[in-house]
Amino acid sequence: MPKEATAFRTVLTAGAISGSLDISAAFIRAGLSGISPARVLRFIASGLLGPQAFTGGAAAAACGALAHFTIAFTASLVFYLASRRLSFLADRPIISGALYGIAVWAVMNMVVVPLSAVPHRGPSAEDVIIGVVILIFCIGLPNSFIVRWSGKSQAHPIPLALPKQEPSALR
Repeated sequence: MPKEATAFRTVLTAGAISGSLDISAAFIRAGLSGISPARVLRFIASGLLGPQAFTGGAAAAACGALAHFTIAFTASLVFYLASRRLSFLADRPIISGALYGIAVWAVMNMVVVPLSAVPHRGPSAEDVIIGVVILIFCIGLPNSFIVRWSGKSQAHPIPLALPKQEPSALR
């Protein structure tokens, strides 16, 4: 498979899996407080649309889903590209995944959210801890293991069949 196709497949897989895990965690966490998934998606959309996203219905929720997965795919692309330059990211997936989850939390909460139209307040200590843990397990670790697997699959392809052996080798 060409290198570009493998890179695209790796980023696509990592983005889809990590984005799905992260939004699922957001839905579960919000659901425990009685907040619907549609409201979570409209909250995400409010980063682009401002407060009117909360009255935007299904279109605003779809905008939120698109924004969420755009961010997830971007995070996967950044990790993939960084791993091509910094081999330890793929060689040490637990450490690099945990650190990447923390880095993604920091960028999102210290850069992206403050620059967005999201109505925001400073996170509580509980929000920080829960948010960091979620991003470690839902973004950082999936990206690091998928990138590691991708690199390993290129270097050591899995044979589709066992190699044929001479009858004398079977004795």
